[in-house]
Amino acid sequence: MCGIAGTLNFSGKEPDVHLLQKALGRMSMRGPDAEGIWQSEHVALGHRRLSILDTSDAGNQPFVDPSGRYALVFNGEFFNFQPHKNRLEKSGVSFCSQSDTEVLLHLLIEQGPSALSLINGFFALAFYDAQEHKLLLARDRFGVKPLYYEWHNQQLLFGSELKVLRALGCAKEIDQAALGLYFHLHYIPEPRSIYQSVRKLKPGHFITLSAEQYEETSYYSLPSETGVVSSPKQLHQELRNLLDDAVQLRMISDVPLGCFLSGGIDSSIVTALAARHTRQLNTFSVGFRDEPFYDETRFAELVAKKNGTHHTVFRLSNQDLFDHVYGVWEYLDEPFADSSALNMFILSKLTKQHVTVALSGDGADEVFGGYRKHRALLRSMEPAWSDRAALLAGGFARFLPKSRGSALGNLLRKMHKYQAGAQLPLDERYWAWAGFMNDKSVAERLKWSGMHPEYMHQKQSILAELKQGKDPMNRVLKTDVGLLLPGDMLPKVDRMSMANSLEVRNPFLDYRVVDWAFRMPSSTKLNAKKGKLLLLDTFQDLLPEEILNRGKKGFEVPLVKWLRSDLAHLVDDWLSRNRIQEQGLFDPDSVAMEIRRLRSSDPDDSPAKIWALLCFQHWWMFHHNA
Repeated sequence: MCGIAGTLNFSGKEPDVHLLQKALGRMSMRGPDAEGIWQSEHVALGHRRLSILDTSDAGNQPFVDPSGRYALVFNGEFFNFQPHKNRLEKSGVSFCSQSDTEVLLHLLIEQGPSALSLINGFFALAFYDAQEHKLLLARDRFGVKPLYYEWHNQQLLFGSELKVLRALGCAKEIDQAALGLYFHLHYIPEPRSIYQSVRKLKPGHFITLSAEQYEETSYYSLPSETGVVSSPKQLHQELRNLLDDAVQLRMISDVPLGCFLSGGIDSSIVTALAARHTRQLNTFSVGFRDEPFYDETRFAELVAKKNGTHHTVFRLSNQDLFDHVYGVWEYLDEPFADSSALNMFILSKLTKQHVTVALSGDGADEVFGGYRKHRALLRSMEPAWSDRAALLAGGFARFLPKSRGSALGNLLRKMHKYQAGAQLPLDERYWAWAGFMNDKSVAERLKWSGMHPEYMHQKQSILAELKQGKDPMNRVLKTDVGLLLPGDMLPKVDRMSMANSLEVRNPFLDYRVVDWAFRMPSSTKLNAKKGKLLLLDTFQDLLPEEILNRGKKGFEVPLVKWLRSDLAHLVDDWLSRNRIQEQGLFDPDSVAMEIRRLRSSDPDDSPAKIWALLCFQHWWMFHHNA
């Protein structure tokens, strides 16, 4: 696990190696173990290393072939590299290291972009042919690893983080469409970034670049359901074999390895499978001393005991969370308002004290239908009498106090949101339930005279998947895999783990598991009452009874309390009318109305919206204008 950066210039200007070295320093936590730069006529490639496989100097990057023609910088893991290495050795290739990156270098020399489909793993990479003066940029199938780039006037800048491109001198004009998407979703989806000229390479895509060519190509897409379903017994055996192998592959490491164990279904399954492939597995959980309703450590301990793991619990107070707010903001170099990043930051920080690699259950909810909104969408498609009653109650709920800060207030908030979206077409319903503001409110917040055309184009591109295919619920899950995973869930894990030099691996995102799951009809995965049925039925013998019968809880960061007390001075300062008017990005009346709502008896989603504003303001002051 590492960080990559580089410059390519066909305008005759020499790459600035000193500037690249400065840019690499901006992401030292991604690669604290080594730094390297390789330079040729038009290009300079840089790398920061977190040593995982072959921790010797022989594994340092950039990797260059013996002829000096080809060079590679690689951020990620190529788990199935060994069979390819064996074949290459038989064909006469000599290796100087035990690194997966060196194997990938020779595969790319041999096969070009076709080699990308051979990788079982996650990655962002840059591969250069100094003879043809051609660069390949590529990203893994699901977007586990980030890759930002700017291509302008025959010059390319790229890097694992936006702060790298700022250090390299990218243009910093705010992208209004991206800003609108941020306030709707609370993250910025691919391919946009907060800057107009900077893009994120889309998952499952590669770019080929030369003086005469710029071409972006997709090398992966999710399959459609086949219509052929095996017997339940065979289904369970197929999934069990696939996921067990995915876990075993991801346990290849030359440094200490463990598992995140929340006590939920996904991490419990990964832990149970991983425990079968090692003498004693290290597992890690966080508990919440001040929020017993959300504390799941009891369930995590049951799983740890059943599987004989060496289990460590980190018990956090709300003050522990609050103490890390500024640290999280400092590392996030693009606006990002998922407040659960705080939990991931602290879990990663504490886990890193014990191991360098952690397995997680990320991806299972999106692939197997684990979110409450999935069941809500199913209910809204074929409403029972109880759902019609919920629609009626949701209409009344708009007159009652709604808030994430209490159980009743949160129930009323959810009922009202369900009622507001349930009668919309599927694509608009998905959009409403995926976000925090409707399109009209976004336009008002950003002082648009009408809907921004690029915002609407991006929205329609995101929702296009919902209009294709026979199985509506599989279309929803595919949209989550294309939007929520690379936009929110995976960046949260990547940024917060990398801020602490910890590698996180996701067995549920082994492409063989994902492809298999999407060939199945959604009815095998979930129904209106229960999500992840296929996972529960397949792995029930590995899980304690208490895990099988519990609901999904999650954890709400106490935003209402913080924004009304500890962070109230930031609300008054960073969101003051004078500052908002001077900044010129937001409508002052819209922001003032949101603050009044926050401090009323009916805050609804205003705490999350104010949090998004504060996250943006910190980015604006301490990253964009730094």
